[in-house]
Amino acid sequence: MAGREEEALYSRQMYVLGDGSRRLAGAEVLVSGLRGTGAQVAAALVLAGTGRVVLHDSGTACTADRAQQFLLGESNIGQNRAEASQRVLAELNPHVTVSAHTGKLSEDFLTSFQVVVLTESPLEEQLRIGDFCHAQGICFIVADAKGLAGQLFCDFGKHFITNSPAEGNPACVAVQHISQGNPGVVTYKGAENSPHDLFCDGNLVTFSGVEGMTELNDRDPIPVRVLDGFRLEIGDTSSFSPYSRGGLVSQVCLPQAHSYEPLRQALVKPKIQVAALRELPRSLSLHTAFQALHAFRRERGRLPRPRAPADAERVLELARSLWMQQGSLDEDLVQAFASVSAGDLCPVASIIGALAAQEVLKAITGKFLPLDQWLYLDALECLALEGAATLTEEDCAPRGSRYDGQIAIFGAAFQERLAQQKYLVVGAGAIGCELLKNFAMMGLAAGPDGDLIVTDMDTVALSNLHRQFLYRSVDISQPKSVVAAAAVKHMNPEIMVTAHQNQVGPATEMLYGDEFFQHLDGVASAVDTLEARTYLERRCFRCRTPLLDSGTEGPRGNVLVMVPFLTKPHGPAGASEDSSFPSCTVRNFPHTIQHTLQWALDEFEGLFQLPVEYVNAFMGDPAFLEQLPAKNALQILEQVRDRLRERPRDWWDCVRWARRHWQSRYHDGIAQLLHFYPPEHEASPGVPFWSGDKTCPHPLTFDPDNDTHMDYVLAAARLFAQVYKVSPCSDRVAAQTLLRSMVLPPFTPQEGLQITTEEEQEEVQAPADHMRRVELTQDLMQQRQELLADKEVQMLLMEPIRFEKDDDIHVDFITAASNLRAENYGIPPADWLTSKRIAGRIVPAIITTTAAVAGLACLEVYKLVWGCRDLGCYRNSNLFPSCYLLLRFQPPPPHTYQYCGREWSCWDQLEMQAVRADGQEITVQEVLDWLQRTYGWTVTVLLCGYTMLYNSEDDEETQARLLSQKLSETLGGTGEPLRQALELSYVCEEEDAEAEETGPPLICYLP
Repeated sequence: MAGREEEALYSRQMYVLGDGSRRLAGAEVLVSGLRGTGAQVAAALVLAGTGRVVLHDSGTACTADRAQQFLLGESNIGQNRAEASQRVLAELNPHVTVSAHTGKLSEDFLTSFQVVVLTESPLEEQLRIGDFCHAQGICFIVADAKGLAGQLFCDFGKHFITNSPAEGNPACVAVQHISQGNPGVVTYKGAENSPHDLFCDGNLVTFSGVEGMTELNDRDPIPVRVLDGFRLEIGDTSSFSPYSRGGLVSQVCLPQAHSYEPLRQALVKPKIQVAALRELPRSLSLHTAFQALHAFRRERGRLPRPRAPADAERVLELARSLWMQQGSLDEDLVQAFASVSAGDLCPVASIIGALAAQEVLKAITGKFLPLDQWLYLDALECLALEGAATLTEEDCAPRGSRYDGQIAIFGAAFQERLAQQKYLVVGAGAIGCELLKNFAMMGLAAGPDGDLIVTDMDTVALSNLHRQFLYRSVDISQPKSVVAAAAVKHMNPEIMVTAHQNQVGPATEMLYGDEFFQHLDGVASAVDTLEARTYLERRCFRCRTPLLDSGTEGPRGNVLVMVPFLTKPHGPAGASEDSSFPSCTVRNFPHTIQHTLQWALDEFEGLFQLPVEYVNAFMGDPAFLEQLPAKNALQILEQVRDRLRERPRDWWDCVRWARRHWQSRYHDGIAQLLHFYPPEHEASPGVPFWSGDKTCPHPLTFDPDNDTHMDYVLAAARLFAQVYKVSPCSDRVAAQTLLRSMVLPPFTPQEGLQITTEEEQEEVQAPADHMRRVELTQDLMQQRQELLADKEVQMLLMEPIRFEKDDDIHVDFITAASNLRAENYGIPPADWLTSKRIAGRIVPAIITTTAAVAGLACLEVYKLVWGCRDLGCYRNSNLFPSCYLLLRFQPPPPHTYQYCGREWSCWDQLEMQAVRADGQEITVQEVLDWLQRTYGWTVTVLLCGYTMLYNSEDDEETQARLLSQKLSETLGGTGEPLRQALELSYVCEEEDAEAEETGPPLICYLP
């Protein structure tokens, strides 16, 4: 695959896996066992772009497989699972070779693979293949899901190298100062929006480009000790030359070697990854329970029957005989595990399969720490649901249904309850696709009264295909929600799914109002912005609707469950990202690549969008000039004049324009700044101006043989040509020839210019030259008349260009413009992909994390559908696959508070029907009377948002007027759309003056 095409398809994944992601295309992986877990592993690897994936299964598909095997359709029943799955997986990614193998796994066959994954394999086969793979240096993974538990094992051989164990790329920052001393202290400039802990004690660093203390350049890596967020100790620099300026300090990440035991030894002495030491006894008991299950299957030729006490007791006896750990076996856990081990749950298969696929990616790419060596998923808290313990063998017996694997755990009556659910899924992106796929397998809303609504405003893009399972290349530009709904309907024709293409927000509350949310059984949030997540949380809180909020960032993921009156409402998932920088920093004193990228984005807008829109507005209506804000009217007039004058005749005029602009930005502009503030300039006596966050820049000299210089000129010329609708030319050599012959006038400093610094008020500007504005306006009006008389006037309507992160030419310009600016200021450059991520505000993503997060969320759906009111059964989850940490913990209980002598929950709200018996709307006075009559409160202030409905301190006439008004009348002039349910707040005489809490909100339902 071509480089740019590969980046367009896999860019979000490449941000997670780094350079190691390019190794995927040459990898060969075997996935054995194509039921739910194996299907999830295989799908993730195909989407991720693994070169060759071989599917192995000797069994045939049956109806019960469809509880979790999302690749199989009704027509595949009776066919070989691997062959049926191969046909679907091959369509997922044409760049991946997918083949099926139905024979034995011989040693000769296994030798061609880099990684072997076994699912659904008997222990004897696991041991045989595990021994062979260990001896041959083949990475070996076992992934198994049984009922409400899952098992994952990794053996990457005796000597496995992790090239990049940490998340992200190694830190590289600009040096601010280096002291002479023992130890020497390096002060550096932190990257914008990055955590302060860029370095850790013992990290190795190298230096480059340091002026003055040149002895540090090109030395072997030096260990550091961290003093704080911006200072490092680096050893003895007392004999070095004094530091002058510049330089970069770069973190050196050395490869790490890991050694693993083969499965045969690891079974006896297991190393189990746990989030906390207190979890180890349960994981050890599960470790033994899985071995006992293998023994039971070998003995009986089947798994234990669901809820069959005799079978569970036999598994416990086998576990007792196998127990070799310190401490005591958790016998209740073993019996609970055995009683549902014949069950198949799509969410559990999704979690274990996704985590196994992540380990495969680690084995291939050398990115992140591999699992060492066992991990157990324990979701047996689901069996603590009230009434679940009374389920019988008959309740959970097979019905010949696709849901038999789920019925084996929760019973047939629960399956019927699942089918009647009414859920809203907001977002059909990566997480949304996985949620919808799981819901289809679970049978959520698959009954006549069920209702599953999915809404998303977006359309399918090429970059979605590597992690959003429901989409194919033919779906590009189609509405996501429509395509996703059709895809899950194909997976399960019984599911009652409806696609919407709306945003869920304040603008659509007429569609998605209180009544809509109150009618739902739950909401699944799969949105990718903090603003949208916060809005959904607020709406579900107000309407007391259960909410599952799922999110990912790179390899990390989280799930939060919000249950009315049972859990604490979760606030925003994190702090809002403020990407704005002081304009004077961006314009004149950048010191991070984020600053130069913002400068490049401003350049893009200021060259190819805003002036073009101004020209088109002016040509359409000359009154446009009279409507300009005084603050920047002169600047806009000059931009309009320049764009009208600069109209190119052909492509080569565009190249010449781009070259002149290069000169003005990267040479003349910097030279002018240095004319105003020379390198030796002092801010005050003895204090250099160019110090701290102000780095002294240097002008660049254009070189047509410099790739970055040429990239800028050609990208700028293409965009300029697009604005004026001129045909471009791709002849780079011809452009270089033209540029070598161009002679530009030498730089001449301008006097009297003002350059603002951080200490000055950015808003303070010299008054606009009124006469100059009048002259320019007259000039432009005359130009307009002449142009309108021209026969080619239609060509003067120019094309404004808005920055689009998925347009390569746009990113070419941004990358080159930013890196040239960075070179001016000695800032480390950013490659094309990194520039695209930062400028486009792209959130890194990977299919393995999104699939695991969706599986974790769906485990909570079971509890919500059951109607669980036991807080101890619910789990929030945090997932960190890069260091193999899975945290599942009980949500906090709701906050309570005292108000007017009574304890309230944060979920409490007062509700009243704001309508009289005769059907008329009540007045403000009647609201106050209701509060007095119902709660004994005397209200002194009544508000709806920021609108004052009543204030006891108003004069009598104002009070009488307000009290007599109907609620809708008091809000009629606010400009806000009137809602059917109003949320009012109030202050009471009885309220404690020192109380920190207000009373519960009052919800008034209008007629």
